[in-house]
Amino acid sequence: MCGIVGLFLKDKSLEPQLGAMLSEMLVSLTDRGPDSAGIAIYGPARAGRGKITIQSPSPRSDFSGLAAELSSKIGAEATITVNSTHAVIELPPAKLDEARAALGELRPSVRVMGSGDTVEIYKEVGLPEEVVKRFDLTKMAGSHGIGHTRMATESAVTTMGAHPFSTGPDQCLVHNGSLSNHNNIRRELKREGMKFETENDTEVAAAYLSSKMAHGMKPGDALKHTLDDLDGFFTFIVGTKTGFGVVRDPIACKPAVLAETDRYVAFGSEYRALAMLPGIEEAKVWEPEPATVYFWEH
Repeated sequence: MCGIVGLFLKDKSLEPQLGAMLSEMLVSLTDRGPDSAGIAIYGPARAGRGKITIQSPSPRSDFSGLAAELSSKIGAEATITVNSTHAVIELPPAKLDEARAALGELRPSVRVMGSGDTVEIYKEVGLPEEVVKRFDLTKMAGSHGIGHTRMATESAVTTMGAHPFSTGPDQCLVHNGSLSNHNNIRRELKREGMKFETENDTEVAAAYLSSKMAHGMKPGDALKHTLDDLDGFFTFIVGTKTGFGVVRDPIACKPAVLAETDRYVAFGSEYRALAMLPGIEEAKVWEPEPATVYFWEH
């Protein structure tokens, strides 16, 4: 029983409030998942700069001097902004893959949370309120984001086991439910060259979608294929550089509610996650249909 939320802003005037709105939505669902929590924020892109969000169990030693060492290693300027156990590295987009490989050599204990042009991912063990405060998430701005508070059922309570999972550029996924065929899907994806950090079934779902999109499939179409290929109970929220999507399995036993106004689209596992949003009284509110893909894009 996890809690998932998502917020896609149509009204740019709301973008400075994205972190605050999404954090409040997530905290309201604390009782659905007290083990760990995380948020992905799609913020403004900077011309000529990509991002890698990293995490370390020893941030003081791992992040010290890393920008200079990484810049030397990849032959391009890299800057680093530390935020508690996480940090965001900015560098030329063409150097993202090279930098990820270099991080494994320079700082073996560092883990990549996500990368791309706009996404930043923050997740840790603990209650949503603690995670929000740790990373000062309420002050973050952006166009859309997704969040998750976890009650672990099939894998260990660790930072890497927390959601969101990101397995492709500017792509991430949160999940409420359980997949029964994730081991088979993982083996197939490994044969394609996909790498996995955890035994979590949600990481498999994220990698499945990344694989489909890497082969040219649009995000909405990739979500449709989950209905054929992934077995189990699931509600997914996905984020891409410009989009936000939702899908539920054909039985749809996991709770879900969507709300839409001319200013935003919002998702919550329960309505209480949406109750404090501006203008919610005038919103179209509905339960997403089983086996139906909903997708919005800027």
